Amino acid sequence: MVKQFLFKGKTVEELKEMRVDDFIGLLPTRKRRSHKRGWTEEQEKFLKQLRADEKKIVRTHCRDMIVLPEMVGRKLAVYNGKEFVYLDIQQEMLGHRLGEYSLTRRGVKHSAAGIGATRSTKFISVK
Repeated sequence: MVKQFLFKGKTVEELKEMRVDDFIGLLPTRKRRSHKRGWTEEQEKFLKQLRADEKKIVRTHCRDMIVLPEMVGRKLAVYNGKEFVYLDIQQEMLGHRLGEYSLTRRGVKHSAAGIGATRSTKFISVK
């Protein structure tokens, strides 16, 4: 049996039928407050593009946008400072910000220690 995804006791279909203000009421305080101040021009432009064409992949620099139920199942490209990171918006992303999925820094991958870095290689000839 497949487990059904619930967000605060509601299915995704119920969330899609809700108004944005009602959905924001289910989120933590910080996100409710940012919505209460209103969308920025950049966020409004992004939502307008998102609602205009269902098939198009929308590219955005708006990393602080909250993932809304109408975005579930869509493909987005979020800028990370260097390139656009392509995302498939899933149910589990609801209520998070787009920037959380477009990392700005990469992990450091170190190699082995160089010659002279450890006591065992201190007296090895470089030639």
